[in-house]
Amino acid sequence: MQGTLNEIDIRSILQLIELGQRTGELFVEAYSHCASGASESAGARSRNMPGREAKLKEPGPFWFVFFHNGQIAYASDGTLSLSRLRDYLRRYRADTALNNLEVPAIDSINAPEYGYLWAMLENHILTPAQGRSIIRSMVHETLFDLLGLHQGAFIFDIGPALAPQLTTLEIAPLVTKIMKQVQEWKQFHPHIQSPDQCPVITDPAALGNALPHNAFNTLERQLDGKTSLRQLSRYLNRDILTVARAIYPYVQQGWVQLLNSTNDETIGAGFKPPRTKVGAGLKPDPTQETQIPRVVCIEDDVAIGKTVEYTLNQQGYEAVAINNPLQALSLVFQLKPDLILCDLAMPELDGYEICAMLRKSTAFRQTPIVMLTGKDGFIDRVRARMVGATDYLTKPFGESELLMLLEKYIGPGEKEVILPDSTYPSSLDREIEQTDVRAG
Repeated sequence: MQGTLNEIDIRSILQLIELGQRTGELFVEAYSHCASGASESAGARSRNMPGREAKLKEPGPFWFVFFHNGQIAYASDGTLSLSRLRDYLRRYRADTALNNLEVPAIDSINAPEYGYLWAMLENHILTPAQGRSIIRSMVHETLFDLLGLHQGAFIFDIGPALAPQLTTLEIAPLVTKIMKQVQEWKQFHPHIQSPDQCPVITDPAALGNALPHNAFNTLERQLDGKTSLRQLSRYLNRDILTVARAIYPYVQQGWVQLLNSTNDETIGAGFKPPRTKVGAGLKPDPTQETQIPRVVCIEDDVAIGKTVEYTLNQQGYEAVAINNPLQALSLVFQLKPDLILCDLAMPELDGYEICAMLRKSTAFRQTPIVMLTGKDGFIDRVRARMVGATDYLTKPFGESELLMLLEKYIGPGEKEVILPDSTYPSSLDREIEQTDVRAG
């Protein structure tokens, strides 16, 4: 089952899954927008690749919901980070315990926090009742976002249940309750527009006169302009509507102002600092090392691959294009890139299969994987997300568009890198040659 939210709404999708007693995974992505201002800024500093002017499309927010026999077992907010779980663990003063946990045995590409939650149960950091409470809150939070969504695309894939399971929740009563909350939430507009807004006290004197001293002190600590309404609801173990309702009168009075959140911490983004590498094209010198992000482009079109490779090397990245998708899998494990660009439509092994295989390896669990495709459709993007892709770039794309994505996930290239000359192979070329020799 797949389509757009213009054809069917989230409530109907959930009802169909419940009536069919389906087991599987639902992916929903909101429609993207064009960040034209950012593209123009980037375009001013660099030329475009042949094909079209740079036009960056930002993927919208996305969510995963896991089902077992028509009931909800778990729901992810799409960031694939542990920050949400950490917020919920604060209720039980267990948030710092995450820092000491190893990668859990339970693994799902699209549900990393679920594995860590189970690890905490197995280590007796949480009780089963606390774990069930956290999952219920996560499901409520996700459905609140989804049931208020009207533009986007979805895919429901039938598959094995997320296991082991701690709890399952009936869909019908949940949807009825949360739909009422979504309707009431709309009444707070335009004063409160998003659960991700961060309240801050702008008139302490007026607010202090209206509240008891203890209540004011509590609010003063919580409303710091950095903690969002959603985070407050997690800390206080209250739904978002209750928190918004409590703060709404003070926002109306102008005593409290809501700021837009700048928090962008994601595991899904896959950011990791570039490794220390010997400068591209230089003879190895142990006394001089530079931070050079390494990029592999898996692309069966030789011209596109070489253009990407040349462009990125010019911009201070250590890049290599691989034209054979079967060879790419073994080479990627040898090269250990900081980011992977992967074409979607290739013979023998397509981008979906390559991405899914890489995500099954702990070595590439968090590596950004950006899919390259000539198809400009949401269903393709949704399928890419389902197998663990980080982002999506439609061909033909501009140089500035490509560079903005790389800077987003692994930072800018090393500007002082000396470009490789034609008489001395780059470090990537040497590694590929060595791999070919071993394979031969």
